[in-house]
Amino acid sequence: MKDYNNLSEDDGHILVKTARRIVTEYLKNNTKPKLEKEFKNNFSFKSGVFVTLNNTMGLRGCIGYPLPDKSLFDALEDAVISAATKDPRFPPLKHKEMDLITFEVTVLTPPKKIIVSKPEEYLSKIKVGRDGLIVKNGFYSGLLLPQVPVEYGWNEEEFLEYTCEKAGLPKNYWKNPETEIQKFEGIVFKEEEPNGTVIREEL
Repeated sequence: MKDYNNLSEDDGHILVKTARRIVTEYLKNNTKPKLEKEFKNNFSFKSGVFVTLNNTMGLRGCIGYPLPDKSLFDALEDAVISAATKDPRFPPLKHKEMDLITFEVTVLTPPKKIIVSKPEEYLSKIKVGRDGLIVKNGFYSGLLLPQVPVEYGWNEEEFLEYTCEKAGLPKNYWKNPETEIQKFEGIVFKEEEPNGTVIREEL
C-alpha cells in the first residue's frame, strides 16, 4: 500500500487532478463525483492534507486537516470542497473562476511536538524548506505549511513569529514556556498554471 514515503509524481498528478475534478463537479452540480475504487485503494492510508487554491492575485482558499484522522482520499475530498467554498477569508469559488485557479495538494506527516529546554533551541530544531509549524497556547492555535516561509523568504525565527501571528498570538510567544510548538513535513504537488502540468515542488 502507498504511504507518505512512496508517493510518486504520477500519484501527485492524480491527487491534484482529482481535487480539481471534485470541485468542478461540486460547483457545477452541487454534487460530489464518485471516486474510483482504484483511487480509494491507492490513497486509503491515513494522512493529513491541505489544499491550496491560487489565482493571479495570490491565495484564493486554503483548508486542510493537519492530523492523520482520515484516509487520504476522504480527507482530500473534504479539504478541497472546503478550500473552494468555506474559507472564511474569501467568498465561495464560482464555477466560472475554475480556469483561473491553480490547485495545490500538500500531503503531511503527523505533527510532532518539538522538545526543548529553552526557547532559543527551536531555531536549530526547525528547518525552512522542510518543516511546517503548528503553534498552540491555550485556546489559540495556528498552522503554516512548509512552502509558506520559502515563498516569503523567512528565516526560522520569522517563521516562528508568523506562525504565532496565525494563531492570534503576539509574535514573540514562541518564547513563552506555555506555548507548544509542533513540526511536520509535507510533499507539495501543484499545477504550474490553471489546469496545467502538475509538478512536485522542491522547497
